[in-house]
Amino acid sequence: MFEQKHASVSVGGKEITFETGKIARQANGSVMLRCGDTMLLSTVCMSKSASDDIDFLPLRVDYFEKFSSTGKTLGGFIKREGRPTEKEILTCRLIDRPIRPMFVDGFYKELQLQATVLSFDGVTQTEPLAICAASAALVISDVPFIKPIGAVRVGFIDGDFVINPTYEDMEKSKLDLILAGTEDAILMIEGYCDFLSEEELLEAVEEGHTAIKKICQALLDFQKIAGVEKNMDGLRIIPEDLTQELTKLTSDKLTKALEISKKEEREIAFEEIKVEAMGALFPEGEESKFNPVDAKIAFKKISSRVLRDKILDTGKRPDGRTTEEVRPIDIDVSPLPRTHGSILFTRGETQAISVCTLGGKNAGQRYETLTEEGTRTFYLQYAFPPYSVGEVGRIGPPGRREVGHGKLAERALSATIPDQSDFPYTIRLEANITESNGSSSMASICGGCLSMMSAGVPVKKPIAGIAMGLILEENRFAVLSDILGLEDALGDMDFKIAGDTRGITAFQLDIKVEGISKEIMKTALAQAKEGRIHILNKMLEACPKVSDNLSEYAPRIETLQVKPSKIGILIGPGGKQIRAIVDETGVEIDIDDDGTVNISSTSSESMTKAKKIIHDLTADVEIGKTYKGKIVSVVAFGVFVAIFSKEGLCHISELAHKRIDKIEDHFKEGDFIDVKVIDINDRGQIKLSHKALLPVPEKSGK
Repeated sequence: MFEQKHASVSVGGKEITFETGKIARQANGSVMLRCGDTMLLSTVCMSKSASDDIDFLPLRVDYFEKFSSTGKTLGGFIKREGRPTEKEILTCRLIDRPIRPMFVDGFYKELQLQATVLSFDGVTQTEPLAICAASAALVISDVPFIKPIGAVRVGFIDGDFVINPTYEDMEKSKLDLILAGTEDAILMIEGYCDFLSEEELLEAVEEGHTAIKKICQALLDFQKIAGVEKNMDGLRIIPEDLTQELTKLTSDKLTKALEISKKEEREIAFEEIKVEAMGALFPEGEESKFNPVDAKIAFKKISSRVLRDKILDTGKRPDGRTTEEVRPIDIDVSPLPRTHGSILFTRGETQAISVCTLGGKNAGQRYETLTEEGTRTFYLQYAFPPYSVGEVGRIGPPGRREVGHGKLAERALSATIPDQSDFPYTIRLEANITESNGSSSMASICGGCLSMMSAGVPVKKPIAGIAMGLILEENRFAVLSDILGLEDALGDMDFKIAGDTRGITAFQLDIKVEGISKEIMKTALAQAKEGRIHILNKMLEACPKVSDNLSEYAPRIETLQVKPSKIGILIGPGGKQIRAIVDETGVEIDIDDDGTVNISSTSSESMTKAKKIIHDLTADVEIGKTYKGKIVSVVAFGVFVAIFSKEGLCHISELAHKRIDKIEDHFKEGDFIDVKVIDINDRGQIKLSHKALLPVPEKSGK
């Protein structure tokens, strides 16, 4: 019934198997990938024809993690998977980015890729496998995909590079690098590290690419036994005479427009040139031999060529800078008076308002994945409103781009966050992009670091970020520092790098051509380091050190340590006791399993009150010590006194040196009394004495 075909490859000491012919046979391509007990199904479906009015590749990538794959059920009221998680969104982007440049030029049919984790062993990391599975599905399908790509994860453990490390391995790794490429070149890298050098990063990329070559060769063999002929119908081929005609109409004007330094004025000039050219090619009321969509595509290609020639021939960029020059930087420290820390960071025409908010552990961001669930005490949220680029647009939940940019900035800064034992706060950063002309994620890193410093967060090292671009034409290339939006759109590379003067904490590389050489990457890393140091110096001029004091509006957090056996007393039945403390004092309380109690409050009075209540509930009563207690009841044989959360008996014989006939004449319920603990029996009953604290009466001389 099934005609199954297989291929396998050993990578990092683990066998990866590709299988097709049994599941999802109606898709254009379908592959089940297996590594250990982890299994992913990847499918690709292509529309029958391309729309006449589309001038781009309408590719959609989706990645799903089924909680049933590891025998789990989702928490919450609705048990069905719904909106994609942050991990799923980030993995979608990892699959999309290296695959997108590898389709035949002119292919604009609607395409959908899906990768689903169906079985998960808790050991094998899924992101690089998802990229490989998607590549395999495309390779054996009739979709005009140029050649296979492979992907691996690289760790750096005890001085050695490890290919496709396990989750347990990654806990010891100083590097988390995901690398994708073809047999010949690198297409995408993304990763985070603990201040590794540029040389170490290059070595990691080389190690990863060696493994990728093996995967690509295995997929080529898989294509020979399981692949079908590529469907080249409907490719949009731009007529040469259209390109020539449009070049005559626009080339010189575009060259002149590229001398305009301001983004808005330059865009207006480009649009005017485009409208004028379209008017000449498609006169109103007359029939043209050209297609308007073809003309739009050709105009973009001509614009790209004009930009590239200008930079390669003159070394000058649209805003007048040299290839290594960083845009002017302006930094306004603490522009928002009621926030805990804020920065207005402006670099050229890219601007971000970064805000740091401090809170207790209750302000942490909860998350749930296949491997774990918990709370993040540091997170960054990136917002890119339409007005930042002068447009009208949708306002709603963050899109995939916003999630991706925010996570890149968050992971870049995480290497500099102080330990919870040194600074027991939850740190929430906002990156609000108010203007954008390239490198907004890197502005988020710079502004985010400075906003923490202004808030008094004792960061380990200041961190800056810079985005590098590339113009590559045969044997000539130019690496561009701090790229503009235009250079990103019409260039060949977007290489984001963050770190301090000595090492790198995060990097993200996307290539629009089939890979770059080691020489280009080495040049880009060296040039990025110079730009990063320049930006760091500007940052430290504006904010030389971490603020000595927290904002008066930030909560203060104090830590108490109680015995783990006392946690139940502090929480109370069903949380009744701790809720009562919070209601009475207005503080926030977080309790760890080891007995660490974090109290967060903006009021010193509330903090003192809460600390006393917690102390009284959890403190032990010790023999020989003196306490001030409250009389809770008076009986014929003595008084019961409350000390902290316990009660002890002060017998009538221990109330005074002389005989007392009626206790109620001397002591009343609600009175406070000093007592000494003289005994605690095996059942925990406490024996108290007030008499022991009173002076002994002098004896009569007679």
